[in-house]
Amino acid sequence: MKGVRAVFRKEFRSYLQSSMGYIYLVVFLVLANWLFLRGFFIVNQLSFRSFFLLMPWLFLLFIPAITMRIWAEERKLGTIEILFTLPLKESQVLTGKFLASLAFLGISLLLTLPLPITGAFLGSPDVGQIIGGYLGALFLGAAYISIGTFASSLTDSQIVAFILGAIICFALFLVGENFVLVTLPPAIASVFRYLGLGSHFDSIARGVIDSRDVIYYLSVIWFFLYLSLRAVEDKR
Repeated sequence: MKGVRAVFRKEFRSYLQSSMGYIYLVVFLVLANWLFLRGFFIVNQLSFRSFFLLMPWLFLLFIPAITMRIWAEERKLGTIEILFTLPLKESQVLTGKFLASLAFLGISLLLTLPLPITGAFLGSPDVGQIIGGYLGALFLGAAYISIGTFASSLTDSQIVAFILGAIICFALFLVGENFVLVTLPPAIASVFRYLGLGSHFDSIARGVIDSRDVIYYLSVIWFFLYLSLRAVEDKR
C-alpha cells in the first residue's frame, strides 16, 4: 500500500500543481452550473433530474482530458523508464494513478454541491435523487477514467489518447440508448442495454441503487484497468 500511496500523492499533486488541472475544474464547473441554471430558468422547475442526465455527456469531454496524460506523458517525457526502476509493481503504479484521477473527479463533483444546497433553500428537491445522481456520476466517472487510462496506455500522444478514450466512452454509452435499442431485435437489445454505460447510470440517478448496476460498473472498471496493465507490461 505504501507504493500505491506514493504514486497517488505524486499524481494527485500533479493535478493540483498544474495550471491545466485548474482550467479543467473551471471549465467543468462553468458548464455544470450553466446546464443546471439553463434548465432552472427556462423550465422554471427545481429539478436535478435533467442536470444529472447531462452529466455523462459532460464527462465525455472532461474525463478523457484528465486521463490522457496518465501514461502518454510518462512515455513522451521518458519518465516511465525511471518509474519502472523504482521498487514498485505495475499494478501499484496503475492503482495509484487511477485513484488520483478518481480523487480529482471527486473534487470536481464536490464543487458542484452549492447547486443542491442552494436548491434546498429555494424549494424541496428530491434528496434521494440528488444522492443517487452523485453516486451514479461517481461510478460512471470511475468507469470513464478506467477507459481513459487504457487509451493512454496505448500511445505516447496525449491527443490520440484523448480522442481514443472519448470514442470508447461514447460507444459504450451509446449502445444502451433507446434510439439504438429500438433498431435491434429484442434479444440483442436486452444485451446492448445491459452493456450500455448510460442505462445503468440512469437507474442509479433515479435514486434506485441496484446491486446489478454496481457490479456492472465494478466489472467495467476492472476490465479496462486490466487491459491497461497488460498494455503497460507488454510495452515495458
